[in-house]
Amino acid sequence: MTEYPILGEKDTRSGFAEGLVIAGEENENVVALCADLTPSVRMDLFAKAYPERFFQVGIAESNMIGIASGMALKGKVPFVGSFAAFATGRTYDQIRQSVSYTGANVKIAGSHAGITLGEDGATHQILEDIGLMKMLPDMVVINPCDFNQTKQATIAAARHQGPVYLRFGRPKVPVFIPEDMPFEIGKAVQLTQGSDVSVFATGHLVFPALQACKQLEQEGISTEVINIHTVKPLDKQAVLASAAKTKCVVSCEEHMFNGGLGDSIAQLLALNLPLPMEYVAIDDKFGQSGKPMQLMEHYGLTSANIVNAVKKVIARK
Repeated sequence: MTEYPILGEKDTRSGFAEGLVIAGEENENVVALCADLTPSVRMDLFAKAYPERFFQVGIAESNMIGIASGMALKGKVPFVGSFAAFATGRTYDQIRQSVSYTGANVKIAGSHAGITLGEDGATHQILEDIGLMKMLPDMVVINPCDFNQTKQATIAAARHQGPVYLRFGRPKVPVFIPEDMPFEIGKAVQLTQGSDVSVFATGHLVFPALQACKQLEQEGISTEVINIHTVKPLDKQAVLASAAKTKCVVSCEEHMFNGGLGDSIAQLLALNLPLPMEYVAIDDKFGQSGKPMQLMEHYGLTSANIVNAVKKVIARK
């Protein structure tokens, strides 16, 4: 299998921060708005670089979406930043009416997504945000896997014309995507070649999928790992091509079963290529307080869970 050495550990929110500064260098219309969480979502880097283009709106997330929509309709490229729970859940009506319905060129940056937010607990650990956002017409949904990919995704989001939801996290995670690996919205990245099973992973589950692939290879199971960094638009061609080759599929995500990447893949397969599929995701539960990696283990989001899902789905072929 192709090796992806660990290049260090960094939080994906810092990849967003560096990407946002580069986007600001590329385009003077890029602006940033934050709802009283500037250091937490790492927007302080942009605020220092471009103070005249940074707007602190206070604890008023819904108002922030309205301001950003107006700015977008006047030619600006606004990034709005908050915890994912507040950036999507608290503001859903405003996003639906003022961003998605109007097609406003607003980029919604949701930090601290999933259960890896950790100690802050269920109220802050949104696990349904991908579902909320992908149901909105014309909303692009990006869930990158490490620091380098989040940096690239942020730059790509700024260049894209139209609404984008960019999801990233708080904990330090392995950096394994090469800095120069191409990033294209809507284009999956095949990380390993395999013939027995297709593993489609997104966000913090991509690296565990690679770890599972290595273990499965030692057991004689050839695993194809594909990084779905863009949940919407889904790279249908890549999914169908891999599934047609391996004849069984596992989806992996730090999100609810309902509404996430797995649902998108299952719908695509049901309409075009019905075959066995297993999910590695959270089964209709809220999160709880705890250390990020302990929570990943508790909710079954580890490489060991991916290995088990692979063996289960292969047995169903």
